[in-house]
Amino acid sequence: MTLKSPRSAALLLVFVSFVWGVEFVLVDKAIETIPTHTFNGLRFLLAALCLLPLWYIERKSSTNNNNNNNNNPDFNYSKLRLLLTGAGLGLLLFIGFATQTEGMRYTSVSNAGFITGLNVPFVPLLGFLLFRDKLSIAAWIGIFAATMGLYLLTVGDKLAFNSGDLLVLICAVAFAAHIIATGRTTQSLPTVSLSIIQMSAVALYSGIAGYFSNEFRLSENANSLISTLLDPIVIIAIATAAVFGSALAYWAQTASQKILAPHQVALIFALEPLFAHTAAVIFLNEMLGFKGWIGAGLILAGMLIAELGDKDHPPEMIAPDHSSAPKGY
Repeated sequence: MTLKSPRSAALLLVFVSFVWGVEFVLVDKAIETIPTHTFNGLRFLLAALCLLPLWYIERKSSTNNNNNNNNNPDFNYSKLRLLLTGAGLGLLLFIGFATQTEGMRYTSVSNAGFITGLNVPFVPLLGFLLFRDKLSIAAWIGIFAATMGLYLLTVGDKLAFNSGDLLVLICAVAFAAHIIATGRTTQSLPTVSLSIIQMSAVALYSGIAGYFSNEFRLSENANSLISTLLDPIVIIAIATAAVFGSALAYWAQTASQKILAPHQVALIFALEPLFAHTAAVIFLNEMLGFKGWIGAGLILAGMLIAELGDKDHPPEMIAPDHSSAPKGY
């Protein structure tokens, strides 16, 4: 299952940003009663299970093609590459979500939103430092505008670093690295299969982290694991984060990055705090404020500036090579 149009990919990522923004409020409430790795482990395990029907459909539709490749050494190597790529991308996601979720316990939602949004400028910065990637001047201006918009939208003049801020800063770097790695490693790999492996890897890493951190011993505020998991906020948060914020979101990102440049993906994801504030207005009666609206406008302006600039100076992208892609795994 692939996306054909850059416009459809962009719209899908906008929806993902909307889900992540609304999810931000739910997760902040849920982690008041459920430990970090337990929450993330359940979230990503459910996300992997949600993608299994799509995997079955793809596998069934490509059975004939597989029969011709099962004994091909290059084909088996592709399956190994698929597994290793998914495990590596899953590790970046695990680091990002573990540090973000834990950091939200010690810092404000505003600080967490801004610092997470730093993955927008971190994407081209890491791309330049690691791979000497070049972007047009318009793209850099757009990224700068989006970053200033994120600042005004989320924290204004009150940014103060603490241990939680440092954890979320690590999260931003991990998310930026994941965007770059996805763009460079997924062109010839099956989207659904890679997404399932990533989700399963995060669930596994979260389980291991929870075991060694003794997290599976419930907190003093929880009577039992059952009562914790039956909390309506926890149920809604895990279900929303798993189905829409993980399964759909990372399938969409993997599919979209086959036709969109990494910085375009990062700029679209910069809409997340805008949607988060909108959810806060609707559900928590919070007002955005003058600086917040200016920030939201700068985010949208940054996206348009970078996108229009790329029409004249499109970034180089690796052309997809489907000849060695394993089908239905």
